[in-house]
Formats: sequence, structure tokens, C-alpha cells
Amino acid sequence: MPQNPIIESFMKAGPVLPVMVIPSIEMALPLADALMAGGIYALEITLRTSCALEAIALIAKERPKAIVGAGTILTPRDAENAAKAGAKFGVSPGLTEVLAKQDAICLLPGVATASEVMQALEWGYNYLKFFPAVAAGGVAALKGIGGPIPQAKFCPTGGIDAGNAAAFLALDNVLCVGGSWVAPLQAMEEGAWDEITRISKLAVDSLAPKN
Repeated sequence: MPQNPIIESFMKAGPVLPVMVIPSIEMALPLADALMAGGIYALEITLRTSCALEAIALIAKERPKAIVGAGTILTPRDAENAAKAGAKFGVSPGLTEVLAKQDAICLLPGVATASEVMQALEWGYNYLKFFPAVAAGGVAALKGIGGPIPQAKFCPTGGIDAGNAAAFLALDNVLCVGGSWVAPLQAMEEGAWDEITRISKLAVDSLAPKN
């Protein structure tokens, strides 16, 4: 499915797209509530756990203000399953021709090089995930790509944390960053939802563009 305003809207919904790995379905709603209380409404739930699709369906149904997406989309079947569960968008670590041509869900595909960016543009994708961001060259690499290919806009993910997020967001071709630091596993396991809200609010307040 070609990209549409959903991708742009969630990338501009806030400075941080949380990369959520949900170990158990009981954590799904409390985690979503904690993130939204901190000002984060676009939620990427990765398909890395057995309850991921169930979590997507539950949050999409019970928390209509959330913009729920599915991460770790690797195949068209993943995209179909995520869409059926209620995901509004999908995020993939890379991009193949088969995945680019799937029509089940709006996709934010991963790229790591200028050649991959050019290929994605040919397939109709100008909103992209830069992954793995730090390992692939970080801020310098994205700045370099932005010179000759300014039409590509990014959500860098992979190695992003509170310490380097601002440097990425300062780039003209970066709309948001993806990271798991706003939803740490230890806090989830301890049920420290107030702590996740605190971290999320701090991220939003410190990283949001200043008028």
C-alpha cells in the first residue's frame, strides 16, 4: 500500500515513536496508558512476542486515541496480520520488492544506505526508517544523505536514547526518532507505569520543537 497521510501524521505526532516489546498481554493497556499520559500517542508494537498481535488488537479497540502500529514487519503476511489486528501502520527493518508492493498496510520501511533510499523512493516511499541508526553512521550519515536526497524524511531507530535523540531531531530530514528507552522492560516488569509516564513526558517536553 502506498504511503499516505497516516505515515506523515504519526511521524509528526510527537518527537518519539516508542519501540514496544510487550512480554505479556496484561501489560498492553497499562503501557499504552502510561505512554499516552506522558504525551506519546503513536505506538509501535513489535511483532517479537507471542502476544504482539493480541496487544495491537486490544489497544486499537480500547484506546481509540492511540495511533497503533506494528513493528518488525518482515513479510506481506506480517503486514496482513497486523492490519487485521487493527494496526494503522507498519514498520520494517528493511525493504524488499515484495514487501514494497504489499497493499495490506501503510509501511514505514527501513533503509541504511543512500542506494536503499533511492530504491525506496522509486517504489513510492519517501518516509523512511533509518536503521540501525547509530551503527549505520548516525547523525553524520543522515546529514550526508540529506544533501543530495532532501525529499526523503526519516525516523532513525536503533541505538537512539535520551542522550543522542536531540542531535538526530536537529536534522532537517528527521521528523521523529524511534526508541525503546521510553518503555524500559524493567519498569514494565515491575509495573512502574508512573516511571514510564515520567520518562515519556520528559522526552516529549525536552525534544519537542520549541516555538
